[in-house]
Amino acid sequence: MKVVAKNRRASYDYEILDKVEAGVILTGQEAKSCRQGHVNLSGSYVSFLSGKPILRSAKISPYSHASGLENYDPGQDRKLLLKKSEAQRLQSALDEQGVTIIPLEVRAGKHIKVLLGLGKGKKRYDKRQKIRERDQKRKLKKGEDY
Repeated sequence: MKVVAKNRRASYDYEILDKVEAGVILTGQEAKSCRQGHVNLSGSYVSFLSGKPILRSAKISPYSHASGLENYDPGQDRKLLLKKSEAQRLQSALDEQGVTIIPLEVRAGKHIKVLLGLGKGKKRYDKRQKIRERDQKRKLKKGEDY
């Protein structure tokens, strides 16, 4: 499966605890647009409505060759397809303090799939510490090359 969209900010803002792959219910023109890579996952998240997972705020641009797009909303909510046990596990984890479900990437093959991550929000000092460690590794590697 080809990765058509990635949420790069997710790994910076969240510590990913677990990953789950889910199907997503799309219309025909949305699926074609996804395959072309016209998906934006920034700011999107997953919530539960009466026990069913829903992808919120993911923007799928309208398909350029489709007709009848007057009423199309790119940021509409979309239902996710998960096994019942997975959905219950994610919903119980969502009840914890500071845990959220975020889409990490969209994959397109025969079916359109969304990789979901169970993430715990990082604090500002955690982010700065990570940047410091990365800079130190970069300096060490640069020093070894010379």
